[in-house]
Amino acid sequence: MTVNSKKILIVGPSWVGDMVMAQSLFITLKESDPECHIDVLAPKWSFPLLDRMPEVSKGIAMPLMHGEFGFSKRRRLGKDLQQAKYDQAIVLPNSWKSALIPFFAKIPLRTGYIGEVRWGLLNDVRMLDKQHLTMTVQRFIALGGPKSVEQTLGYPIPMLNIDRHNQQAITEKFQVELSKKILALCPGAEYGPAKRWPAEHYAKLAKHIMAQGWTVFLFGSEKDKSVAEQINGLTGNACQDFSGKTSLAEAVDLMSLAEIVVTNDSGLMHIAAALDKKVIAIYGSSDPGFTPPLNASATVIDLKLDCSPCFKRECPLGHTHCLTEISPDQVLAEIYK
Repeated sequence: MTVNSKKILIVGPSWVGDMVMAQSLFITLKESDPECHIDVLAPKWSFPLLDRMPEVSKGIAMPLMHGEFGFSKRRRLGKDLQQAKYDQAIVLPNSWKSALIPFFAKIPLRTGYIGEVRWGLLNDVRMLDKQHLTMTVQRFIALGGPKSVEQTLGYPIPMLNIDRHNQQAITEKFQVELSKKILALCPGAEYGPAKRWPAEHYAKLAKHIMAQGWTVFLFGSEKDKSVAEQINGLTGNACQDFSGKTSLAEAVDLMSLAEIVVTNDSGLMHIAAALDKKVIAIYGSSDPGFTPPLNASATVIDLKLDCSPCFKRECPLGHTHCLTEISPDQVLAEIYK
C-alpha cells in the first residue's frame, strides 16, 4: 500500500452467501483503483473466506453476535478504528446499527442505502431501485461507484483462492481417496425446509453416481448433520460425510476437490460457484434471479410453479412441490451434460 492509497472499510454481511457475493464489490473497487486498501468488518467465522479473497487486506472481527445491538461495543470499536484513518466506509447491511461503527470511527465518507432511515449516520446515502438492481450482487457493486454514475448491471465473478499446501493437508487429515471423481452434495439450507431438496432424492442421486465409480461427499454445518446422516443411511453409509465435522476453511478446501456440486440455495452453493465448480443449484421457495450462483457453468433447476418463489421458511401449502417434483433423474441429466 502506498502512502496516498485510498483506505476503505467495508461493513460486511452476516451470511456466507452474501459474503461470497461481496467479493464482486471488492474486485470492482480494485479494478477502479488497484492501489486501494480494503479492510472488511465482519463476523470472525467469515475470515476463512476473506483469507481466500486477494483483494482484502485484512478482516476486522465484529465483536457482536448476529442481531445483537451492543451500542457501547460498537461505539468502542468505532473509536478504536479512528486511528486507521479510513477514507470511506461502505455499509452493505441495511440495518441502522450496522452504520454506527463507521460513524463513531469518524470516517469522512460513509456510503450505504437508506435502509432503516440512516440519515446522519451515513452521509453518502443511496436510494435503492429494486426494479433496476434485481440481484444482491448488483446492489453491492452499485455502492462502490460514485452516486452520480448510473448503477451498473454487470458484475465480476467471485473467485476464492485455494492454497495447494492446505488442500493436501486437509486431504491427509480426512484420508480422502483422490483416485475417483468426486460429487459434492450440500443438502442443508440455513433458511428453512422450503429450500431443501428431499433427502430421499439426494440419496437416490448419490447411489446412482457411486454405482458409476464416483465418491460422494456430504457437506453441511452442525445443523445439517441429521439430514446428511439420513442421506448417508439410505446409501448404506457409502458417502463420506463431513457435515458438522469440518471448519469452514476445511470445507472450502475439501469442496475444491470435487468435480461437480449439487446443492440447495445456500451459502455452500455460493462457495462452490466461487471455486469454479460445475454447480447444479436446486431452488424451491427462493428466487434464482435474486441470488443465483455466480458462475458461468452453473445450472439452476427451478420448476417456476405458480406458488413460487414464496420466500417462506416452510411451504405455506404444506406440500413443497417446488422441490419434491424435481426428480433425481432431472439432476442426473444435468450432471451428464
